[in-house]
Amino acid sequence: MSKSINRRNLLRGSAVVGAGALAAPAVHAQEGQTFKMQAAWGGGIFLENAQSYVNRVNEMTGGALKIELLPVNSVVKTSQMQDAVHRGVLDAAHYVPAYWYSKSKSASLFGTGPCFGWSSQEVLGWVNYGGGQELFDELMASLGLNVVSFFNSPMPAQPLGWFKQQITDADQMSGLKYRTVGLA
Repeated sequence: MSKSINRRNLLRGSAVVGAGALAAPAVHAQEGQTFKMQAAWGGGIFLENAQSYVNRVNEMTGGALKIELLPVNSVVKTSQMQDAVHRGVLDAAHYVPAYWYSKSKSASLFGTGPCFGWSSQEVLGWVNYGGGQELFDELMASLGLNVVSFFNSPMPAQPLGWFKQQITDADQMSGLKYRTVGLA
């Protein structure tokens, strides 16, 4: 029988999982626990990555911990996922820190880098072996959020934006509306 997990039990354990900028409270998996993890992705390779991660965790725990992957915007909007984990509304979130650029400009350094910057693998190397995780933990502490983040497959560098016409001069950017994330 599957037990529901409450916030206090979540915080008593040790750290659990890793996924592309996954935010999750510290966890001690007990028999039949189910975590609700919302994805920031409506489809494509990032959602496939999240599902692959969930499948691996579910298999490795042998049913002691089950992660249920929820679709984008199913509980909260993507921009609210980090706060939802902090408040215990979600147990985990699979997203990229660049999505909370409004909380801290530094967050983008841990999500999608600037064009012609590091590849995803290089960012992961920096996080795991070059002091990046320590800097990210410092950033999280400065935000006062009760979350623990783990990295796997950060987003690659993205272009400044996608435009209907070629941009050849900086003056063309004035008043132009476009969608991008992070440092771009």
